[in-house]
Amino acid sequence: MDNLLEKPLFDGDLIRFGPINHEKDAEVESRWTHDASFMRLMYLEPMRPMSAFQIKKKYEELEKEADEKHNIFPFRIRARADDRLLGLAEVHWIAWSNGMAFVRLGIGAAEDRRKGYGREALGMLLHYAFGELNLYRLTAMLPEYNTAALKLFEGLGFVQEICRREALNRDGRRWDLFHYGLLVDEWRAKQVGNQSA
Repeated sequence: MDNLLEKPLFDGDLIRFGPINHEKDAEVESRWTHDASFMRLMYLEPMRPMSAFQIKKKYEELEKEADEKHNIFPFRIRARADDRLLGLAEVHWIAWSNGMAFVRLGIGAAEDRRKGYGREALGMLLHYAFGELNLYRLTAMLPEYNTAALKLFEGLGFVQEICRREALNRDGRRWDLFHYGLLVDEWRAKQVGNQSA
């Protein structure tokens, strides 16, 4: 367990977590909102393309919520090699009294997916949520059609707890919505197992 405490919170081998950069990030995230495949993987609610100006307004609302309610920690995933914006990682909807929260993760550009960025980012997010925020459990809501995310979350120890049958209407059909959960003790046991392997 001691190695877990020495692990850097915001720096990985491939990526690092950083704050929102209002000027540089807005243009990039605006492009992502014009990518229907990214939007359907990242968000459950219907979304529309947004301009850089609209993204900046969203940043202001997000930061205000983080400052006032302390129930969201929004990170931006950046490549260690060149510091470019790769994606989003969030701990949100935090219920402090119960020690629980939701996590959300997305890699923006299609060419950056399936390169290990998401796996490293999720591992770092779990380390932050459990090791620093002292949360007890995390939940992720994942649509049935996002098979890559299902595999990623299961690979890091999340288990399916709820299946909301045919909860999403996308692409002319109904899809299930899964709720995956991970408890701090399960996460710790997996970390210890990985260190001894």
